[in-house]
Amino acid sequence: MFISGFTFVRNAVKYDYPVEASVRSMLPLVDELIVCLGNSDDTTESLINSIADPRIKIIHSTWDDSLREGGRVLAVETNKALDAVNPLADWCIYLQADEVIHEDDYAAIRSAMNQYKENKKVEGLLFKYLHFYGNYNYIGDSRKWYRYEIRIFRNDKNIRSYKDAQGFRYGDRKLNVKEIPARIFHYGWVKNPLHQSEKQKSFHKLWHSDEAVKKKVKDDLFDYSAIDSLALFKQTHPSVMQKRIDDVNWEFTYDVAKKKLKLKDRILLAIEKVTGYRFFEYKNYQKI
Repeated sequence: MFISGFTFVRNAVKYDYPVEASVRSMLPLVDELIVCLGNSDDTTESLINSIADPRIKIIHSTWDDSLREGGRVLAVETNKALDAVNPLADWCIYLQADEVIHEDDYAAIRSAMNQYKENKKVEGLLFKYLHFYGNYNYIGDSRKWYRYEIRIFRNDKNIRSYKDAQGFRYGDRKLNVKEIPARIFHYGWVKNPLHQSEKQKSFHKLWHSDEAVKKKVKDDLFDYSAIDSLALFKQTHPSVMQKRIDDVNWEFTYDVAKKKLKLKDRILLAIEKVTGYRFFEYKNYQKI
Protein backbone atom coordinates (compact mmCIF):
# COMPACT_ATOMS: atom_id res chain seq x y z
CA MET A 1 0.00 0.00 0.00
CA PHE A 2 1.37 3.40 -1.04
CA ILE A 3 0.35 6.46 1.01
CA SER A 4 0.80 10.06 -0.13
CA GLY A 5 0.72 12.98 2.26
CA PHE A 6 0.17 16.53 1.11
CA THR A 7 -0.19 20.03 2.46
CA PHE A 8 0.16 23.67 1.43
CA VAL A 9 1.71 26.59 3.28
CA ARG A 10 2.71 30.21 2.89
CA ASN A 11 4.57 32.47 5.35
CA ALA A 12 4.46 29.88 8.13
CA VAL A 13 7.35 31.49 10.03
CA LYS A 14 5.96 35.01 9.72
CA TYR A 15 2.57 33.98 11.10
CA ASP A 16 3.86 31.30 13.47
CA TYR A 17 2.17 28.23 11.99
CA PRO A 18 3.30 24.89 13.48
CA VAL A 19 3.97 23.54 9.99
CA GLU A 20 7.17 21.74 10.99
CA ALA A 21 5.26 19.75 13.63
CA SER A 22 2.45 19.16 11.14
CA VAL A 23 4.79 17.73 8.51
CA ARG A 24 6.69 15.64 11.04
CA SER A 25 3.42 14.18 12.34
CA MET A 26 2.54 12.91 8.85
CA LEU A 27 5.90 11.39 7.99
CA PRO A 28 5.51 8.11 9.93
CA LEU A 29 2.37 7.37 7.90
CA VAL A 30 3.42 8.22 4.34
CA ASP A 31 5.67 7.12 1.51
CA GLU A 32 5.90 10.64 0.11
CA LEU A 33 4.88 14.10 1.33
CA ILE A 34 4.05 16.93 -1.06
CA VAL A 35 4.45 20.47 0.29
CA CYS A 36 2.96 23.13 -1.96
CA LEU A 37 4.95 26.20 -0.92
CA GLY A 38 3.30 29.51 -1.69
CA ASN A 39 5.24 32.67 -2.49
CA SER A 40 6.52 33.59 0.98
CA ASP A 41 8.54 36.50 2.30
CA ASP A 42 10.00 34.61 5.22
CA THR A 43 12.10 31.47 5.82
CA THR A 44 9.34 28.87 5.41
CA GLU A 45 11.24 26.99 2.68
CA SER A 46 14.35 26.74 4.85
CA LEU A 47 12.21 25.45 7.70
CA ILE A 48 10.73 22.69 5.54
CA ASN A 49 14.14 21.79 4.15
CA SER A 50 15.56 21.55 7.66
CA ILE A 51 13.38 18.48 8.28
CA ALA A 52 15.72 16.75 5.82
CA ASP A 53 13.55 13.80 4.89
CA PRO A 54 13.88 12.42 1.33
CA ARG A 55 10.15 11.74 1.18
CA ILE A 56 9.39 15.47 1.24
CA LYS A 57 8.89 17.06 -2.17
CA ILE A 58 8.45 20.83 -2.35
CA ILE A 59 6.55 22.33 -5.26
CA HIS A 60 6.39 26.10 -5.65
CA SER A 61 3.26 28.13 -6.20
CA THR A 62 2.20 31.75 -6.55
CA TRP A 63 -1.07 32.51 -4.81
CA ASP A 64 -3.76 34.40 -6.68
CA ASP A 65 -4.54 37.04 -4.06
CA SER A 66 -7.51 38.27 -6.10
CA LEU A 67 -9.49 35.13 -5.18
CA ARG A 68 -11.30 36.67 -2.22
CA GLU A 69 -14.64 34.93 -2.49
CA GLY A 70 -15.16 32.44 0.32
CA GLY A 71 -11.47 31.71 0.78
CA ARG A 72 -11.37 29.95 -2.60
CA VAL A 73 -7.60 30.39 -2.96
CA LEU A 74 -7.15 27.86 -0.13
CA ALA A 75 -8.90 25.16 -2.15
CA VAL A 76 -6.91 26.13 -5.24
CA GLU A 77 -3.63 25.69 -3.38
CA THR A 78 -4.80 22.45 -1.79
CA ASN A 79 -5.63 21.05 -5.22
CA LYS A 80 -2.20 22.02 -6.55
CA ALA A 81 -0.62 19.87 -3.86
CA LEU A 82 -3.14 17.07 -4.46
CA ASP A 83 -2.37 17.07 -8.19
CA ALA A 84 1.29 16.40 -7.41
CA VAL A 85 0.76 13.17 -5.47
CA ASN A 86 1.96 9.90 -6.93
CA PRO A 87 -0.76 8.51 -9.25
CA LEU A 88 -0.15 5.03 -7.81
CA ALA A 89 -1.02 6.09 -4.25
CA ASP A 90 -3.87 4.19 -2.60
CA TRP A 91 -4.72 6.83 0.01
CA CYS A 92 -4.00 10.53 0.41
CA ILE A 93 -3.44 12.09 3.84
CA TYR A 94 -4.00 15.83 4.09
CA LEU A 95 -3.18 18.26 6.87
CA GLN A 96 -3.31 22.03 6.94
CA ALA A 97 -0.29 23.87 8.34
CA ASP A 98 -1.84 24.25 11.80
CA GLU A 99 -3.05 20.64 12.14
CA VAL A 100 -1.11 17.82 13.80
CA ILE A 101 -1.65 14.06 14.24
CA HIS A 102 -0.90 12.40 17.58
CA GLU A 103 1.48 9.45 17.53
CA ASP A 104 -0.93 7.52 19.74
CA ASP A 105 -3.34 7.40 16.79
CA TYR A 106 -0.95 6.01 14.16
CA ALA A 107 -1.93 2.40 14.76
CA ALA A 108 -5.66 3.15 14.38
CA ILE A 109 -5.02 5.15 11.20
CA ARG A 110 -2.92 2.40 9.62
CA SER A 111 -5.49 -0.21 10.63
CA ALA A 112 -8.33 1.76 9.03
CA MET A 113 -6.46 2.29 5.77
CA ASN A 114 -5.78 -1.44 5.57
CA GLN A 115 -9.29 -2.40 6.61
CA TYR A 116 -11.05 -0.27 4.00
CA LYS A 117 -8.49 -0.44 1.18
CA GLU A 118 -10.53 -2.92 -0.87
CA ASN A 119 -13.93 -1.55 0.13
CA LYS A 120 -14.47 0.99 -2.63
CA LYS A 121 -17.68 2.22 -1.01
CA VAL A 122 -15.49 3.91 1.59
CA GLU A 123 -14.11 7.02 -0.09
CA GLY A 124 -12.64 8.73 2.95
CA LEU A 125 -11.82 8.48 6.64
CA LEU A 126 -13.25 10.89 9.19
CA PHE A 127 -11.23 12.34 12.08
CA LYS A 128 -12.40 13.92 15.33
CA TYR A 129 -11.16 17.49 15.88
CA LEU A 130 -9.69 19.15 18.95
CA HIS A 131 -9.60 22.94 18.49
CA PHE A 132 -7.12 24.55 20.88
CA TYR A 133 -7.65 28.16 21.85
CA GLY A 134 -5.57 30.76 23.69
CA ASN A 135 -2.92 28.30 24.77
CA TYR A 136 -2.36 24.55 24.94
CA ASN A 137 -4.56 24.05 28.01
CA TYR A 138 -7.96 24.88 26.52
CA ILE A 139 -10.14 23.56 23.72
CA GLY A 140 -13.22 25.12 22.20
CA ASP A 141 -16.32 23.18 23.24
CA SER A 142 -19.18 25.28 21.89
CA ARG A 143 -21.18 24.65 18.72
CA LYS A 144 -19.10 27.13 16.70
CA TRP A 145 -16.31 24.55 16.29
CA TYR A 146 -16.69 21.75 13.74
CA ARG A 147 -16.32 18.31 15.30
CA TYR A 148 -15.22 16.11 12.39
CA GLU A 149 -13.62 16.39 8.97
CA ILE A 150 -12.11 14.20 6.25
CA ARG A 151 -8.33 14.02 6.32
CA ILE A 152 -7.73 10.74 4.44
CA PHE A 153 -9.36 9.83 1.13
CA ARG A 154 -8.82 7.66 -1.92
CA ASN A 155 -6.46 8.82 -4.63
CA ASP A 156 -9.19 9.63 -7.15
CA LYS A 157 -8.76 12.67 -9.41
CA ASN A 158 -12.49 13.35 -9.16
CA ILE A 159 -12.05 14.19 -5.48
CA ARG A 160 -11.25 17.86 -5.02
CA SER A 161 -10.86 20.38 -2.23
CA TYR A 162 -14.17 22.07 -1.44
CA LYS A 163 -14.84 25.81 -1.00
CA ASP A 164 -12.30 27.11 1.58
CA ALA A 165 -10.43 23.79 1.80
CA GLN A 166 -12.01 22.56 5.02
CA GLY A 167 -13.14 19.34 3.31
CA PHE A 168 -13.40 17.45 0.03
CA ARG A 169 -16.09 16.49 -2.47
CA TYR A 170 -16.45 14.07 -5.36
CA GLY A 171 -17.67 16.64 -7.87
CA ASP A 172 -20.61 18.20 -6.05
CA ARG A 173 -21.31 15.08 -3.99
CA LYS A 174 -20.27 14.53 -0.38
CA LEU A 175 -17.79 11.70 0.17
CA ASN A 176 -18.94 8.45 1.76
CA VAL A 177 -16.77 8.03 4.83
CA LYS A 178 -16.06 5.90 7.88
CA GLU A 179 -15.32 7.57 11.19
CA ILE A 180 -12.10 6.27 12.76
CA PRO A 181 -10.76 6.54 16.33
CA ALA A 182 -8.17 9.19 15.49
CA ARG A 183 -7.85 12.91 16.15
CA ILE A 184 -6.68 16.09 14.49
CA PHE A 185 -5.08 18.57 16.88
CA HIS A 186 -5.90 22.01 15.47
CA TYR A 187 -3.61 24.78 16.75
CA GLY A 188 -4.68 27.70 14.57
CA TRP A 189 -5.88 29.68 17.59
CA VAL A 190 -2.77 29.15 19.71
CA LYS A 191 0.03 31.66 19.25
CA ASN A 192 1.40 34.86 20.72
CA PRO A 193 -1.39 37.51 20.61
CA LEU A 194 0.79 39.68 18.36
CA HIS A 195 1.24 36.87 15.84
CA GLN A 196 -2.45 36.01 16.10
CA SER A 197 -3.46 39.56 15.23
CA GLU A 198 -1.14 39.62 12.21
CA LYS A 199 -2.32 36.19 11.11
CA GLN A 200 -5.95 37.31 11.33
CA LYS A 201 -5.25 40.30 9.09
CA SER A 202 -3.63 38.05 6.49
CA PHE A 203 -6.34 35.40 6.78
CA HIS A 204 -9.26 37.82 6.43
CA LYS A 205 -7.75 39.09 3.18
CA LEU A 206 -8.67 35.70 1.70
CA TRP A 207 -12.34 36.68 2.13
CA HIS A 208 -12.54 40.47 2.29
CA SER A 209 -11.20 43.70 0.79
CA ASP A 210 -8.29 45.50 2.45
CA GLU A 211 -10.67 48.17 3.75
CA ALA A 212 -12.98 45.56 5.29
CA VAL A 213 -10.03 43.83 6.93
CA LYS A 214 -8.97 47.09 8.61
CA LYS A 215 -12.43 47.34 10.16
CA LYS A 216 -12.55 43.71 11.26
CA VAL A 217 -9.04 43.36 12.73
CA LYS A 218 -7.43 46.03 14.89
CA ASP A 219 -3.71 46.64 15.28
CA ASP A 220 -3.84 45.75 18.98
CA LEU A 221 -2.85 42.40 20.44
CA PHE A 222 -5.44 39.71 19.76
CA ASP A 223 -7.98 39.48 22.60
CA TYR A 224 -8.36 35.81 23.47
CA SER A 225 -10.87 36.57 26.22
CA ALA A 226 -13.63 37.23 23.67
CA ILE A 227 -14.65 33.57 23.43
CA ASP A 228 -17.96 31.95 24.29
CA SER A 229 -16.95 28.66 25.92
CA LEU A 230 -13.82 26.61 26.58
CA ALA A 231 -13.00 23.33 28.33
CA LEU A 232 -9.79 22.19 29.96
CA PHE A 233 -7.65 19.78 27.93
CA LYS A 234 -6.50 16.96 30.21
CA GLN A 235 -4.78 14.60 27.77
CA THR A 236 -1.38 14.72 26.05
CA HIS A 237 -0.27 16.68 23.03
CA PRO A 238 1.59 15.15 20.07
CA SER A 239 5.27 14.81 20.94
CA VAL A 240 6.26 16.90 17.89
CA MET A 241 4.54 19.88 19.57
CA GLN A 242 6.55 19.74 22.79
CA LYS A 243 9.12 22.40 21.85
CA ARG A 244 6.40 24.88 20.91
CA ILE A 245 4.61 24.16 24.19
CA ASP A 246 7.85 24.70 26.14
CA ASP A 247 8.47 28.00 24.32
CA VAL A 248 5.13 29.66 25.15
CA ASN A 249 5.85 33.34 25.94
CA TRP A 250 2.39 34.73 26.73
CA GLU A 251 -0.24 34.30 29.44
CA PHE A 252 -3.87 33.26 29.00
CA THR A 253 -6.25 31.92 31.61
CA TYR A 254 -9.96 31.25 31.35
CA ASP A 255 -12.68 30.29 33.80
CA VAL A 256 -14.24 27.28 32.09
CA ALA A 257 -17.27 27.49 34.39
CA LYS A 258 -18.33 30.77 32.78
CA LYS A 259 -20.21 30.35 29.50
CA LYS A 260 -21.00 33.34 27.29
CA LEU A 261 -23.83 31.56 25.52
CA LYS A 262 -27.40 32.39 24.63
CA LEU A 263 -30.05 30.29 26.38
CA LYS A 264 -30.75 28.27 23.22
CA ASP A 265 -27.07 27.47 22.79
CA ARG A 266 -26.73 26.51 26.46
CA ILE A 267 -29.57 24.02 26.10
CA LEU A 268 -28.25 22.56 22.85
CA LEU A 269 -24.72 22.27 24.27
CA ALA A 270 -26.03 20.52 27.40
CA ILE A 271 -27.94 18.02 25.24
CA GLU A 272 -24.82 17.39 23.15
CA LYS A 273 -22.64 16.75 26.19
CA VAL A 274 -25.12 14.18 27.52
CA THR A 275 -26.09 12.44 24.27
CA GLY A 276 -23.16 13.14 21.93
CA TYR A 277 -25.64 14.34 19.31
CA ARG A 278 -25.44 17.83 17.81
CA PHE A 279 -28.68 19.21 16.41
CA PHE A 280 -28.50 21.16 13.12
CA GLU A 281 -24.85 20.17 12.59
CA TYR A 282 -23.30 20.96 9.21
CA LYS A 283 -21.69 17.81 7.83
CA ASN A 284 -19.38 18.05 4.84
CA TYR A 285 -19.48 14.24 4.44
CA GLN A 286 -21.80 11.26 4.43
CA LYS A 287 -21.18 8.60 7.09
CA ILE A 288 -21.70 4.99 6.02
